[in-house]
Amino acid sequence: MALSSLDDAVALIELAGYPHVLAREAYALLQLTGAASAVALVARSDRLRCIEAQGWTENHALRVAADPAHRLHIVCGQHRDETWEIVAELKPALADRCAGVAVRKLVDTAVTLDRYRREEKQRDALWPADTLETDGGLWVSEQMSELLSIGRRIATSDITVLITGETGTGKEVLARAIHRASPRAPKPFIPFSCTAVPRDMLESQVFGYRRGAFTGADSAFEGVIRAAAGGTLFLDEIAEIGPELQPKLLRFLETREVHPLGEAQPAAVDVRIIAATNADLDALVADGRFRQDLFYRLNVVRLRLPPLRERREEIPPLIDLYLQRFADEQKKGRLTIDDETLEYLLLFSWPGNVRQLVNEVRRLAALAEPDSTITAALLSPEIQTSRRTVRLAPGDEPEVRVRLDQPMNEAVEMIEQALVRRALERANGNYENAARLLGISRKGLFLKRRRWGMQRAS
Repeated sequence: MALSSLDDAVALIELAGYPHVLAREAYALLQLTGAASAVALVARSDRLRCIEAQGWTENHALRVAADPAHRLHIVCGQHRDETWEIVAELKPALADRCAGVAVRKLVDTAVTLDRYRREEKQRDALWPADTLETDGGLWVSEQMSELLSIGRRIATSDITVLITGETGTGKEVLARAIHRASPRAPKPFIPFSCTAVPRDMLESQVFGYRRGAFTGADSAFEGVIRAAAGGTLFLDEIAEIGPELQPKLLRFLETREVHPLGEAQPAAVDVRIIAATNADLDALVADGRFRQDLFYRLNVVRLRLPPLRERREEIPPLIDLYLQRFADEQKKGRLTIDDETLEYLLLFSWPGNVRQLVNEVRRLAALAEPDSTITAALLSPEIQTSRRTVRLAPGDEPEVRVRLDQPMNEAVEMIEQALVRRALERANGNYENAARLLGISRKGLFLKRRRWGMQRAS
């Protein structure tokens, strides 16, 4: 018997991502064809349970499902650790058997397409197209790739961007990437740290001055804003500008005009502003130490760079990149890092983030013998001592006992697995929340689970 309509087939294809719904629809469709004298919908895990049956009793359906040989058998996928299946006794007529086979092929096709879609989505999440080295930075983790994607989307406009994050996370790297992706790329990118000069000289450095404007001004200076004309000005540590300069910076952002010291008239300047800070600007505004209206002008688009400890999956490629770079610079040949040393570097908290990691790799390359394998003995003392104790959780949280007479890599892996399992329990199987509890990315959690062969929680 032919299928009732193309809509039924389309529905099966679209429902492949929901195996329990797909199974019920396929079961109903098979009933609609009238091709089966008996049919059952079952769920299989460590035991079988009958969900629906027609033409068989529940016990008979379970016996048939336990050994479905010579009967129509359709596997619809897994839902909550159960595999949903359909078993049916087809009628002997050729049309009935063809109808049953057609339903099975539809379900198989839907499941296969859904698997391909999931694998493609997983590949995109793990190794996105924007995972690359650019402007001195690596964009490997899911968070960083997403930030780069957002940065490129907003690069074509001239809206002001505020980049926040701990010191050393790569705020200038992201700012450069935005500039490179913008129409202003051929023009200058001028980085300026607001802590690089004394506060009483900051205004003259930012806005410029006319010759003779003050004692010592022997020649005119255009200032960093006009130096970046047509391009991008990156104002780092923006929270450090004092209250006396904040109104003038606000006026520039509103009018795009600078008024150099000693000049009678302001001058229009076409420049894009990207500001950055490692301070909590919201708290500074609440305390009255940073103007609220200036904060709103800067905070048109805010991008937060996560610390390195929240994107540990970037540590190995960063090490590979900079170790080879410094080995080439110092003519050390090919340098490698052994597994124990890599574990130290992976588990260190990196308060200085990427900048600290790069400096550590530079130090390792300098201390290493040419064409050698770097061992943990060359690591900085603070990194070596960081692995003496591992705090699992405060208070009354569960603890893990670790044997001290075992290889370190086995002990570390056992602790990591215990932490992951505990986080998944606390998050009720939600991987996004579990990753947040662990302080790692969702991709990092996926990679660990895949390496250990851990099954997804229901």
